[in-house]
Amino acid sequence: MPSSSAYKSAAGLRAAQYVRMSTEHQRYSTENQASAIADYAKAHGIEIVRTYEDAGKSGLTLKGRPGLQRLLNDVQAPGQDFELILVYDVSRWGRFPDPDEAASYVHACKRRGVAIVYCAEPFQNDGSLPSSIMIGLKRGMAAEYSRELSVKVFRGACTIVQHGFRQGGTAGYGLRRQLLDEQRNPKGILARGQQKSIQTDRVVLVPGPIDERHVVQRIYELFLRGSPERVIAAVLNRENIASETGRPWSRGVVHQILTNEKYIGNNVYNRTSFKLKAQHVRNPPEEWVRRADAFEAIVPVEQFLQVRQIIAERCRHYDDDQLLSMLRLLLSRHGALSGLMIDEEEALPSSSAYRSRFGSLLRAYKLVGYTPARDYAYLEINRALREMYPTIVEHMSRQIQASGGHVQPHGNTGLLLVNGEFTASLVVAPCKPTPAGGMRWRIRFDAGLQPDVTLVTRLDADNRVPYDYYVFPALDFSQSEQPRHTNNGLWLDLYRTDDLHNFYYMAGRAPLKESA
Repeated sequence: MPSSSAYKSAAGLRAAQYVRMSTEHQRYSTENQASAIADYAKAHGIEIVRTYEDAGKSGLTLKGRPGLQRLLNDVQAPGQDFELILVYDVSRWGRFPDPDEAASYVHACKRRGVAIVYCAEPFQNDGSLPSSIMIGLKRGMAAEYSRELSVKVFRGACTIVQHGFRQGGTAGYGLRRQLLDEQRNPKGILARGQQKSIQTDRVVLVPGPIDERHVVQRIYELFLRGSPERVIAAVLNRENIASETGRPWSRGVVHQILTNEKYIGNNVYNRTSFKLKAQHVRNPPEEWVRRADAFEAIVPVEQFLQVRQIIAERCRHYDDDQLLSMLRLLLSRHGALSGLMIDEEEALPSSSAYRSRFGSLLRAYKLVGYTPARDYAYLEINRALREMYPTIVEHMSRQIQASGGHVQPHGNTGLLLVNGEFTASLVVAPCKPTPAGGMRWRIRFDAGLQPDVTLVTRLDADNRVPYDYYVFPALDFSQSEQPRHTNNGLWLDLYRTDDLHNFYYMAGRAPLKESA
């Protein structure tokens, strides 16, 4: 890794440059950054051998920045052909809301012997106390800039909505997006997927083709006559009426048309938010931004309010006892229960509502005295495992990369290839408590994979978080001997560990210093 003095005598070093531009200012164009980086490289005798670029990409997250992802992957891969990464300034590396995220990617590069140089900053990234303080301050300033910009953008969007203009999103079935210039003169209809390109232009919603408007009006009329959304979707599909996307109509698509205020001309914004690209949040109605009569309505307001009242009555909040009483009635009528039966019953909340309220459908069944003919508990557990598996794999990959290692998928086998040297298989073992209160694990190995290392993650009694781990090398591993019990004897428990820190450390790589 280059030392502080290496920056002053970097002649002969090879470098990759990374340039990124969002949409915030011309001075950050990728051409201007590349020009400044080229001047720096020429002045210090550095050869630029690679370029990684993210044009029009936000610096808030690593996701969506393929250029930086390729750069980090190439740094971790064996045999990279550069010792430096040249970046215009700290903010071009990223404006991550958590400054530690930016630092983690820099540290991963340094672990591989590749240093980061900020060419336009008045300090060197040499590990000294002054530079560390300045870089930390700059990262904090970049994060604060993102937060302040997010607030300004949100306020600007709210102002645009309150002036009657559409802010983001598709038009919806029966509607179209009309582009206006700054004098509100129509410029044309935007096709699905098109975006306005001039900052002063605005977008409003206008009625779509007459046949689509008739379908929307018919949906409202059918619903008010007593047809539920599922039946309406079936009618439209039977008549071969195309939906907005061309896919078959569904209960959810019909429900969206029945509940969205844009069909009575209201402009509503901030139903959900995704600030700083951190997490999607469904906002309460009191936080919505609304402008009434912003667009031409295609459904009478009276009809819309009638539909809203019916749906509100149907979707009113039930306490636990009411939910279970309705489930008992369904059981008494059919003699059995299933998620599909619950979803098909219009008078009942959805099966997902029962899962959310009682933790699982099986627990809800148990509370009403119903035991399925088969033990379906494994379905709930397997569903949770499918959701958990990619999270565990991603966490493992990040930890290995943070230790200086390199991880990539090994073809289509489901294995991980670590440092291009050995394969690893992750097996997540669910726990099934015994009647006596003990713990037993169900472990399934794929005999055809034959990985070099098998990592077994045993879950806790609730199958929510890891309980412990086993790390089996292929040389000593036999699928016939499995750690199914809490204590499995010395031979198996030699490979047991409370965490995978030692594995991450062994999978890491440290650069070797040349001997004099």
